[in-house]
Amino acid sequence: MDYTTQEFYFKLKKTARYIRLYGVQRTLMKVKGQYHMKKKFAALPAIPSPLAGGGHVGLIGCGNYAFTTIAYYLQKVRGRVMRAAMDIDVNKAASLCRTFDLRYYTDNAQALIDDPAIDLVFIASNHASHAEYAIRCIRAGKHVHIEKPHVVSDDQLERLVAAMREHPNVNVYLGFNRPRSQLFTELQGALQKQSGPLMINWFLAGHEIPDDHWYFDEKEGGRVLGNLCHWTDLTLRLVGMENAFPCTIVPATPAASKSDYVVSLIFADRSCASITFSAKGHTFEGVREVLNVHKGNLLANLSDFHSLTIDEIDRKTIRRSLYRDHGHGANVFNSEKNFKSEAVSYVQATARLFLEIRKAIDSGNQTVLTRAQAVGHAQ
Repeated sequence: MDYTTQEFYFKLKKTARYIRLYGVQRTLMKVKGQYHMKKKFAALPAIPSPLAGGGHVGLIGCGNYAFTTIAYYLQKVRGRVMRAAMDIDVNKAASLCRTFDLRYYTDNAQALIDDPAIDLVFIASNHASHAEYAIRCIRAGKHVHIEKPHVVSDDQLERLVAAMREHPNVNVYLGFNRPRSQLFTELQGALQKQSGPLMINWFLAGHEIPDDHWYFDEKEGGRVLGNLCHWTDLTLRLVGMENAFPCTIVPATPAASKSDYVVSLIFADRSCASITFSAKGHTFEGVREVLNVHKGNLLANLSDFHSLTIDEIDRKTIRRSLYRDHGHGANVFNSEKNFKSEAVSYVQATARLFLEIRKAIDSGNQTVLTRAQAVGHAQ
């Protein structure tokens, strides 16, 4: 939905609701992002010559997410570390550059890759280009943060993994931010104290998007790769790599569905997960997410990454964050500080899982993802 075209009262109500959910600063950035996406310059802003020094981070892709989340948190948490922005729509690159006071902008990704001052590149372009840009950066010795999905095909995954193995000193970070949410981290810690398999149920209400949206372009991977991958990744992290494979994937989705999915996963340790993704209409408060999980004596509910309830026999613990915390800030901070990068085996396994889920949903057939397929030579 284009909020800039809505009636004043609707926009006021939406802003007020988001302030309650995300705080004033984050909400104002989300509002700015709506106008950023429509920005067209009559004359593009000048770039300093000679180019000003400073900054070590490059940004490829300057859409709404890059503007309202990556750039916002980089500046908020780390200060003036961004050096350059690139987008194939130079207006978006110029808008982000001017808003966040970067050194330069461009519509040529190679300019960032060749810039010796840039040692880390955040990639937030269209989905089909993520791996292609990442491989070029890795081969140039740049650390990379790849937004989801990091690949859209088996071929891309094989080439990305090969580049990582050829350049082991380059750090690769993934844009799966929710694992760094404080409430999710607390839930994981509680689950690790229990024994046995898990029962996991996700219900997700996503944004309704029109049929001509670029997500639905065949080469972009659709909403399984564009959205559902968040929760397939979270499920894999809950179960653990060591317990996951072979994994049986059972789809229960209407034929030719583009946005509504139900899929069940049965893991090697007998953990079971059901993931339901629905996008039937507008969600006024954004994506809605409810997780129910049971392991041993622990029964937990995580709602919208805003509240967590844990029942363990006679004890009940309720935690609630001030605002929704999807782990965006923590994930951006981790990448910029070159903290914990992803192992090649995990980069491969989480991608194989969402790629196989897409194949199962598209075909309507149950399939099994083996350990050899999931990890292969990545270990």
